[in-house]
Amino acid sequence: MRTYKLTAYEPTGALITEETFTAETDEAAKVQGQALLEEKDLVEKTHRLASPAGKLLLFHS
Repeated sequence: MRTYKLTAYEPTGALITEETFTAETDEAAKVQGQALLEEKDLVEKTHRLASPAGKLLLFHS
């Protein structure tokens, strides 16, 4: 299992949430990250999901 980091921000740059979770693959992490964003109603906020290698899997500005 690999650890992924999801962060979301207000337009002012203030941090809304910072979550870490584990997933088997990057694709599984993207699905899980998208679900977290939808659950917290953050899909339209600035957000990013980064892999342990630093690869951006989800990004919205």
